Amino acid sequence: MAKSKSRGRPPAKDSKPDFAAAEAFVWQASPEAFLPVAHVNRQPLSLLKGIDRVRDLLVENTERFARGLPANNALLWGARGMGKSSLVKAAHAAVNAQTRQSSGELKLVEIHREDIESLPALMSVLRGARDRFIVFCDDLSFDADDTSYKSLKAVLEGGIEGRPDNVILYATSNRRHMMAREMVENERATAINPGEAVEEKVSLSDRFGLWLGFHRCSQDEYLAMVEGYVAYFRIPLKGEALTREALEWATTRGARSGRVAWQFVQDIAGRLGVRLRGA
Repeated sequence: MAKSKSRGRPPAKDSKPDFAAAEAFVWQASPEAFLPVAHVNRQPLSLLKGIDRVRDLLVENTERFARGLPANNALLWGARGMGKSSLVKAAHAAVNAQTRQSSGELKLVEIHREDIESLPALMSVLRGARDRFIVFCDDLSFDADDTSYKSLKAVLEGGIEGRPDNVILYATSNRRHMMAREMVENERATAINPGEAVEEKVSLSDRFGLWLGFHRCSQDEYLAMVEGYVAYFRIPLKGEALTREALEWATTRGARSGRVAWQFVQDIAGRLGVRLRGA
């Protein structure tokens, strides 16, 4: 029997990704692929309350990048549930709507935390693409024995090639230095040279040119978030009744944040039979 002519040949390389298929993608590390996202889970920029300063800074940075001007990688860090990832997605949508016609479409590519080691491979694909890309990693942090952060450091500034001109990195983290405080203190206490032991990991956050801090919101800011959602989705509840229920909800959760406000709005909308369009 004749042997198959294809036997022994290396597999054919995948064709170039079709970035025209969507405005957002999820990077799949193995096998390498860009999975298009038909509907991005995000809220309009106008609904993000209590973060005006960091919102304006990130939008301005994103606008510059979309127009081909110098811009910084951004680290959004701080309190949980205060809209870090929501801001990245909302800023992408807002800037894309403004600059699409004049500067081309801005793409959003999400890379999962566990795939950070594949970041150089991702960059090599994007480097040759015509579009401009925000590479986004949500909830980025590293454990004591985790060395994958070195791939991120090389891409940010340290490698020979560095970050492609058509790519910018946005990451969110609950930790300013992306490692737990006890890890920093432990390495300082046990290392032969405490300063160098910590510097290797802590210096990673220094390679993000834009640091945006998110802090716990006040009661007034929390209520403003709730009222913004209620007005936008036309939920028939307002005044003292809305305030009372919103505060009671926050009390049961033991926190006030944008996430808690959104969870309350989902609950009240469900009870009143209101569909949250676009949510």
